Amino acid sequence: MSPRKRVSRLPLVSGPMADFAKFLVGPGRTLTLALLIVVLFGGAWYWGWQQVRADVTSSQAYVLSPADIIVTDRPDWMSFDIREQVFRDPGLQQGLSIMDPDLNQRIAAAFAAHPWVAEVRRVSKRHPAQVVVDLKYHEPVLMVFSPGRVTPVDVEGNALPPGDIPLNEVMRYPRLECDSLPTPRGLAGDQWGDPRVVGAAEIAAALGGRWETCRLDRIEPVTDPATNRVGDIIYRLQTRSGSIVVWGRSPGTHAPGEPTTAEKLSYLDEQIEKYGTLEVPTGRPRVIDLPGLPFQIRNKRHSEKQ
Repeated sequence: MSPRKRVSRLPLVSGPMADFAKFLVGPGRTLTLALLIVVLFGGAWYWGWQQVRADVTSSQAYVLSPADIIVTDRPDWMSFDIREQVFRDPGLQQGLSIMDPDLNQRIAAAFAAHPWVAEVRRVSKRHPAQVVVDLKYHEPVLMVFSPGRVTPVDVEGNALPPGDIPLNEVMRYPRLECDSLPTPRGLAGDQWGDPRVVGAAEIAAALGGRWETCRLDRIEPVTDPATNRVGDIIYRLQTRSGSIVVWGRSPGTHAPGEPTTAEKLSYLDEQIEKYGTLEVPTGRPRVIDLPGLPFQIRNKRHSEKQ
């Protein structure tokens, strides 16, 4: 008796449908079912999330307030809460949720626009609702005095918001006085637009704590008498007792042959260490010519050798 032939139970179809049917009952069946389950589960999850998304993201566990923003410790002179000022930004008025995919960019942009912020280094989210913002603040090094106005300036010559620093702090900073100085060209936080401000800020930053140690009173930009050309600026420092320190060019416009900033500062340190003041021992005012130091030092050494 001849063996019975096995009859296929697959539908009598051909082409792509037949190939797909063979795949379903063949070795790929397990993988196919797994993929179908994943797709169905993903679709169901997405549909469900869309139904509850608004309620979840608006819950207190996800919504941010100014108190939920952790920023870099503010400087001692900063008497206001920068977070409250930043939250006045119209882009943040409608509330913030840590579920917002654009949250970091929105917060970074809002802080970057604040005139006291020099750089937003990093923004990171935490749960429950909290955001950490790493900031670099503009650091005032100079106060520019003009009629009815005192404007802080950083080392790059950026004009910062007037009135934000308490008066008792203002008087501790070096001050620049210049009758012909124009008002800042841009907004608060932008460059002043005058090279005399930049030069004075560079000198103030270089002096640092020496401003108080040397009992300095103000910085004055003047036309260089050696050239008498408009725009050819040197700087003089005046002490509280009336002595004059001819500083010379600003650090950013150093002239060939002029002592370096480090050499100028070293000489001032020597004077303070020796006399405790920049005045002469009798207390009378004097003139200290820092650009002429190399000549003075050479003559002194030559005299000592003789």
